[in-house]
Amino acid sequence: MVSYIVAIVAIAFLFDFSNGFHDSANSIATVVGTRVLKPLQAVVWAAFFNFAAAFIVGTAVAKAVFTGFVPPAIVDPNVILAGLLGAIAWNIVTWSVGLPSSSSHALIGAYAGAAVAKAGLGGLVLANGKWPTTLLFIVLSPVIGAMLGFALMTAVYWIFQHVPPARVDRFFRRAQLFSSALFSLSHGANDAQKTMGIIVGLLVAGKSSFAGQTGWMHHLYLENGNSIPPWVEMGAYTAIALGTLMGGWRIVHTMGNRITKLRPVGGFCAETGGAISILLATTLGIPVSTTHAITGSIVGVGATTRLSAVRWGVATKIVWAWILTIPAAAAIAAVIWAIVQHVHPL
Repeated sequence: MVSYIVAIVAIAFLFDFSNGFHDSANSIATVVGTRVLKPLQAVVWAAFFNFAAAFIVGTAVAKAVFTGFVPPAIVDPNVILAGLLGAIAWNIVTWSVGLPSSSSHALIGAYAGAAVAKAGLGGLVLANGKWPTTLLFIVLSPVIGAMLGFALMTAVYWIFQHVPPARVDRFFRRAQLFSSALFSLSHGANDAQKTMGIIVGLLVAGKSSFAGQTGWMHHLYLENGNSIPPWVEMGAYTAIALGTLMGGWRIVHTMGNRITKLRPVGGFCAETGGAISILLATTLGIPVSTTHAITGSIVGVGATTRLSAVRWGVATKIVWAWILTIPAAAAIAAVIWAIVQHVHPL
């Protein structure tokens, strides 16, 4: 059992890596699309601030994932493994077709699907859990992002209306370095914590395997989820930063150019609006989709020019990917749980 749990921890970090790889577009698409940074420069910049979040934000989201979706009492290594593999499978599917769907919702949906496969609806925390706010923020996150993007862009138009366009462009080329850093920090802050919550659930469920262990395995013993072990935090942030460093170039193209054309001023407003909405949710302990936030913010910025500036066909395709993510990942994970439980019954 010890080797099994250690292998699942490694898979969890692999998911975190895939999250960074899959969601790298969220952090770098606008700064690449406006040509403020080259792709390689952008992914290094984003990866650094993904990791920097470890020293700035708390662990409210991680604790919410541990207790807010699936009752800890029904969690076992098979549920965690099936949830992780289901989320990774959905990430691969959407990445292969260039769709910026939500890795966060893939993980939550897959985790829930595996739990329901094991325990029916008793595998979900339906009362006083995080499901209502998380499902609500599927709608609110892009709406808040769009409103902030629209408001910031409108304010910039008003403030800089008498400034020559060339000066505005030069100013926001520098300002976008700040906004892209802020968005990357918010991305790392919210997304890495979800993997932390999953690993904590696994360690608490398997604590009997590590009770009394010495050496490095002593660090795998966790009595409860009241605190996050430092090695789990550092591992999660490192994995998501490395994933971002690898980049997801197909999704960069979709996010940065196909939804609406952006200039540095628009990139600044989109990234700042998206970052504010994510950091707000992170502070409240709500696991949200960074993909939803930045896409909504990009749409809000594009709509300040005219509604036709937004390529609604692409945006609609992305929305369908959002709608399908939780149920599709849940279904995949349920099938995987049945296979894993047959091969390795617990």
